[in-house]
Amino acid sequence: MHMSVESTVGAALSLKGIHAAREQQNVLLRKVLDSQAQAISSVMDSIPKLSVSGPVGTRLHVTA
Repeated sequence: MHMSVESTVGAALSLKGIHAAREQQNVLLRKVLDSQAQAISSVMDSIPKLSVSGPVGTRLHVTA
């Protein structure tokens, strides 16, 4: 199969455009994921911390 110079250049330009579009999508995805991470972090920070010492809230007593 013989490809002409024009078709080779056209294919290269098409691939370059596809690469640029994917890069824009990746940038948008990163921004969305960063935004979601910040939202989750703020929710997690607002939850009261559990006790890690003392008799209340640190032991599980089970009676069968």
